[in-house]
Amino acid sequence: MTTSTPQEAGPDVRAELARLRDSIDNIDAAVVHMLAERFKCTQQVGHLKAAHQLPPADPSREAHQIARLRRLAESAKLDPAFAEKLLNFIIAEVIRHHERIADDAGGGATATTVTVSTADATATTGAATTTGATDPTGTADTRE
Repeated sequence: MTTSTPQEAGPDVRAELARLRDSIDNIDAAVVHMLAERFKCTQQVGHLKAAHQLPPADPSREAHQIARLRRLAESAKLDPAFAEKLLNFIIAEVIRHHERIADDAGGGATATTVTVSTADATATTGAATTTGATDPTGTADTRE
């Protein structure tokens, strides 16, 4: 098999690559904007929790969200383990934000460690350890 560069491909192939890459770039932009909107909502949740001294983690919600996202991924023909890793990565950031908001509020809820089990993974929220199909930060939580 010979390897060539996109510049060596014919004009039809280069045009198709450009079209597909433009679509990918648009999707990437949409993902960033959707994540920004999601984090605006989770920031509001963090402030609400801090105001009422609620803990940053909600294990029941987290387990439900992970299971829901895995089902959505399966129906969309996306690897459920990948979807779970992505959600766990996002959740880790949400937890960090909620803990910071609680700290800034002056003694709101403090960091907690909660274990969430799913069919393929056991993830520990609020800590840096994990087993199974989870993200490198080792957290799982969706507490929006």
